[in-house]
Amino acid sequence: MKLSKIAEILEIKFDGEDKEISGMNTLMDANENEISFFDNEKYLKDLSITKAGAVILNKKFEDYLPANTIGLFTDEPYLKMAILTQYFVKPLIREGKPIIDESADIQPNSVIGANTKIGKNVLIMSGAVIGADCEIGDNTVIYPNVTIYNDTKIGCDVKIHAGAVIGSDGFGYAHTKMGEHVKIYHLGYVEIEDDVEIGANTTIDRGAFGKTLIKKGAKIDNLVQIGHNCEIGEYSILVSQVGLAGSTKLGRNVVMGGQAATSGHLEIAPFTQIAARGGVTKTIKEAGVYGGFPLYPQKTWLKLQAKIAGLLKK
Repeated sequence: MKLSKIAEILEIKFDGEDKEISGMNTLMDANENEISFFDNEKYLKDLSITKAGAVILNKKFEDYLPANTIGLFTDEPYLKMAILTQYFVKPLIREGKPIIDESADIQPNSVIGANTKIGKNVLIMSGAVIGADCEIGDNTVIYPNVTIYNDTKIGCDVKIHAGAVIGSDGFGYAHTKMGEHVKIYHLGYVEIEDDVEIGANTTIDRGAFGKTLIKKGAKIDNLVQIGHNCEIGEYSILVSQVGLAGSTKLGRNVVMGGQAATSGHLEIAPFTQIAARGGVTKTIKEAGVYGGFPLYPQKTWLKLQAKIAGLLKK
């Protein structure tokens, strides 16, 4: 799409050099043929070094734009970004035939989408639906009624249990000044590395831009929610009903107990443990055992509860 056409759709004044835009991406990942957006001063550094061909942003940040990046100026960059995502969504229904290794076992009443590649000794059980342009590595088992959306990449020796949904849109909306909700179409995908196990009825959202990543050896229980663009470190364990908001990054061997949760855009240090129902609202830089809400080191949290219980007895 021409940049001039994008400006017309977004009702933004544009009279600069026109160019072809092939897609949308983050400030850090966009190339000269892609458009990005800026709406949070936390990412000023990313704006100043972006390689994006164009950026949607407020005019007051114009001086931070690199020399070769064109600015589309608006006082609602997040909303304009949301409106634009619908124009870069890939077709849901695509043409082509799946490529299935002859050793794979595809049970009746399952669906394999266009151009999807199925590796050696894969078992796909009845009722599973695999979208288009997916990849499923050797020896992976997809249990009944699993739904895998388009563009998902799954490694070898993975187990995905019944009812799991991989690659659905994240929960993302921009809001007009009148309070109307404008959907952000998620243009990314999910990648699951080797030796991962995903429990029944767990949901893993696709990236808004880029990918949601589940690294090698991670074990995820039933009824876990993983938001868009999260990264789950190698050999991490997420127990039932854990909820991760978008862009949470877990280091290697992080363990989160039942119903623990995170706010978005934070990191948890490798080998950290979060006790059941722990609420993580800030980045954790040092490994340890934490619990409660607000989060404390677990021993401190237990002492605090004991003192409160003692006060109530008096």
